[in-house]
Amino acid sequence: MKGINMESMKRFPIEDFLARLGHHPVQRSANAVWYRSPYREEKTPSFKVNPEKNLWYDFGEGKGGNIFALAGEFIRSGDFITQARYVAEVSGMPLPEHETRRSSEMRQASGKSFENVEIFPLQNRALLHYLQERGILSAIAIANCKEMRYTTHGKRYFAVAFGNGGGGYEIRNRFFKGCLPPKDVTLLAYGSASCNLYEGFMDYLSARVLGIGNGEDHLVLNSVSNLTKAYRLLDGYGKLQCHFDNDEAGRRTLEALRTRYGGKVTDCSGLYGGCKDLNDYLQKTLVERQAWRENEKKGKNNGIKL
Repeated sequence: MKGINMESMKRFPIEDFLARLGHHPVQRSANAVWYRSPYREEKTPSFKVNPEKNLWYDFGEGKGGNIFALAGEFIRSGDFITQARYVAEVSGMPLPEHETRRSSEMRQASGKSFENVEIFPLQNRALLHYLQERGILSAIAIANCKEMRYTTHGKRYFAVAFGNGGGGYEIRNRFFKGCLPPKDVTLLAYGSASCNLYEGFMDYLSARVLGIGNGEDHLVLNSVSNLTKAYRLLDGYGKLQCHFDNDEAGRRTLEALRTRYGGKVTDCSGLYGGCKDLNDYLQKTLVERQAWRENEKKGKNNGIKL
C-alpha cells in the first residue's frame, strides 16, 4: 500500500483510537488501561490496553492484537485493507493511494447496495471530528444530523446522515459522499416568510454556525438537479435568500429561481466571494480567527480588532 507508512498507522495509540469512538477507561495501572469492552456489552471491565506496546486483549472473548485487529472487531471484518481503511477514518490519517482509488469507485456506486442500514443519533467521535474539521460545531451537527451505519459490497461503514423530505438520506464521511434513496430536498420550516436556500447540507450547517437565517426557514436542495422538486415548497415565500456555490451550476440555479420568482430572489454569494461555497468560507474564517488570536497573544495585532 503506497502513500502512507503503515507502521505509523499501526503505532496510532489505541487509547486515542477508542477515545475518538467514545470509549474511555475505567481504571489505570502502571502498564495497563482497563475498559468495558467497546464492541460488546459487559458490566465488569475485561478489556485491557497496554499503552507501551500499543496492544489490546479482551479477556472476556479471549482475543487481542494490534489496532488493525481491534478495527476488525468494530467492523466485523478480517480483511486487512478494510481494517486499515477504518483506522484511517477514525484516526484522521490519509488513505493510501490504493484506498483513494477505491473511494472514488464507491462514489460512482452511490445509491447502490445499501444493506443492513441502521440510523442512530449522531455520536460517533470520528464523524464529529470530521465535521469539526469542516468548521461544524458538534452541537449543531447533532441537532441536525443522524448517524448511519450500513453495509455495501459486503463491508460495513458509517457516515453522517442528513434526512430529506422523501425519507432518504444524504450521507457523508471523510471518504465518501452519496445518498440513500429516494433523493429529495429538505425543508426546515419555522413559520417564516423568508427562506434560505443551499445546494448541500454542509452549507446549511455552515450557515447555522455563522448565524445566517436565525429564525427563518431553510431549504437544502441536496443537488441542484432537485430544483423543480422545491418549487411547490417555495411558491408561498415572500423572500428567497440563495447561498449557492460560486460556480456555473450555482449561477444557473440562481437564474432559474429569478425567472420564476423575480424580485423575491436575493443572491447572498457576495458574503463568501472568492470562496467555492459557504463551507469553504466558514473554514477560512475560522483559520483567520485562529491566526488573529495567536497574533494577539504575541502582541502583533497592534490593537486591531477582528
